Amino acid sequence: MTPGPAPSTRNIWVRLMLYPTHTLPTAAAPILVGVGLAIHDGMFALWPAVAAFACSWLVHVGGVFIDVYQLLVRHPALHEHPELNEAVAEGALRLPVLWWAALAWFAAALIPGAYLLALVGMPAIPLGLVGIVASVWYAAGRRPMAALGLADPVFFVMFGAVAVAGTYYVQTVSHQAAVPLPWSALLVGLPVGALVTNVLVIDDIRDVGFDAAKGWRTTAVRFGVPWSRREHVALAVFAYLAPFGLALAFGPWLLLPVVTLPLAVMAERAVLTAGSRALLIPWTPRSAFLAMGYAFLLALGLALADQQ
Repeated sequence: MTPGPAPSTRNIWVRLMLYPTHTLPTAAAPILVGVGLAIHDGMFALWPAVAAFACSWLVHVGGVFIDVYQLLVRHPALHEHPELNEAVAEGALRLPVLWWAALAWFAAALIPGAYLLALVGMPAIPLGLVGIVASVWYAAGRRPMAALGLADPVFFVMFGAVAVAGTYYVQTVSHQAAVPLPWSALLVGLPVGALVTNVLVIDDIRDVGFDAAKGWRTTAVRFGVPWSRREHVALAVFAYLAPFGLALAFGPWLLLPVVTLPLAVMAERAVLTAGSRALLIPWTPRSAFLAMGYAFLLALGLALADQQ
């Protein structure tokens, strides 16, 4: 068999930044909800919201680079992503450069972070630190989050509550409305947190063998793939029942996310029936875009509810 061409350096780096096309939608999803709630409450502010998204995405990408670096350094013989192993072998990807690139993404997040610090003051620091620590801790350190089996609940809380509430908060401060966060800022994004967590659950099912070899204690590793499949279904059921509860509080526009249910059903069918790792690979980006689409419709529903 004739070996294929060496991987393009450009393609490798673009793939890492969008890896694998799910960093942008998952970073955007909770920001959209925070914007929708701010519009509903008359607190929308464009530039704080843009800065919040920039911080979210840059930190997210930095975490991906850390994850890849840890994989290639700690487990060089584990070809979880063979194209990356090939890139290292061919010189298209060098590990020291990858490490400094990861730090560069976190450093880049300090630019919009500085704007938020000037706007919000000291509360911006713990918000930023929580995001960076969660992103790095997923795969790095002596006891990574994934090795402790904590990734699923952390993802749920970070994407469903922390990022939404943080986005809402920085907008309210720009209106000089330093008021306590309403309950809605902590709860309205939870169905989006469930769908973003399901992106991780799909990866855990797909990579269960690799994760076990790395010593990661994901749900699939600890309790088996059938349990992770049930977790995926439970999170999806929660996400699609939640709009009915939200509609009681905000009005019928909050039922808009139910429009995405057909794609969610397709995702469930794939998770429950896929017999090979290859069949699940496309469902990571598809599920990420499902979460973003759901979040957009949830945000739109919140904004329209303000007009009733």
